[in-house]
Amino acid sequence: MKEKADALHKEFLDRLAGLSDTQALENLRVEFLGKKGKITQLMGELRGVSAEEKKAAGLLVNNLKNAVQDRLKERVDELSAAAFDAMVSESRAYEEALLIAPARGSFHPITLMQRTCEEIFRSMGFTIEEYPEIVDDFNCFQALNIPEFHPARDMQDTYYLDNGQLLKTHTSAAQNSIMRKYGSPLRAVFPGRCFRNEAVDASHENTFFQMEGMMIDRDISIANLIYFMKTMLSEVFLRDVTVRLRPGFFPFVEPGFELDIRCLICGGGGCPSCKHAGWLELCPCGMIHPKVLEYGGIDPEENSGFAFGLGLTRLAMMKYGVKDIRTFNSCNLKALSQFANA
Repeated sequence: MKEKADALHKEFLDRLAGLSDTQALENLRVEFLGKKGKITQLMGELRGVSAEEKKAAGLLVNNLKNAVQDRLKERVDELSAAAFDAMVSESRAYEEALLIAPARGSFHPITLMQRTCEEIFRSMGFTIEEYPEIVDDFNCFQALNIPEFHPARDMQDTYYLDNGQLLKTHTSAAQNSIMRKYGSPLRAVFPGRCFRNEAVDASHENTFFQMEGMMIDRDISIANLIYFMKTMLSEVFLRDVTVRLRPGFFPFVEPGFELDIRCLICGGGGCPSCKHAGWLELCPCGMIHPKVLEYGGIDPEENSGFAFGLGLTRLAMMKYGVKDIRTFNSCNLKALSQFANA
């Protein structure tokens, strides 16, 4: 067993030395730590070890797993730091170019918010995934424990297409595909545009942006969810923010919560953006329902996880002090360009 563990460790380190991007690191993680990975298979061989040797062999394999996980995290941190330095250098070069050339445009505030969140989650070991805007009923509803005619569908006034597909109503539609792609353990976020036949007002739009996130492994709890969300929000706003969890029903999580943020526009005093409540609903979240894990090919007896659907549009409202959500889709360049250097 020791010879096999040493050989796997050497193979891992040799492979790791030649990798320089996060996707290749994720592929390597799945190859060694995924549910069909090499270390997982080595753990399976413990069943054939004698009782006298099993404790030592188990410790050996567990140490190998921890060493691989630690080295992967170190490498992800190294790549994230290098990417951040490159982004800063690029930004400085761009600012210097602006001094000698006229401005030709700027990123949309939603794009700025999405990139900020992606960098924050990437620094915490999450991969960034993409998913189509046109999806089927299974991924958008059935795989999320929302069968046909379930009343929870009434919460999402959906745009259906003539071919039976639909415009995705939430980024949760990607959960099943991402779980089947990576298995467990898993850390991933997947931003995207969503569509609902909403009554448009200062805090609701029929087209908006979310960022879905999932973390699945052994012994994941609500405490992990709260930690990651508070860390993310403090990084976005560069200060501590006040959040609250209140019970919420979503068929794909159990228990389910609404994560609210104290309105940063009015400071909690009440305004049209928060419907004069002082709080703004930001992130439906909770522990992934066992049925959803099963649909994704993950054993709920061995694994648990949390999921959240972060509202990027509402997060941008709080970050930039935008009082009306309709501003983002208004094509008002005078209003949008002021966030270019925010």
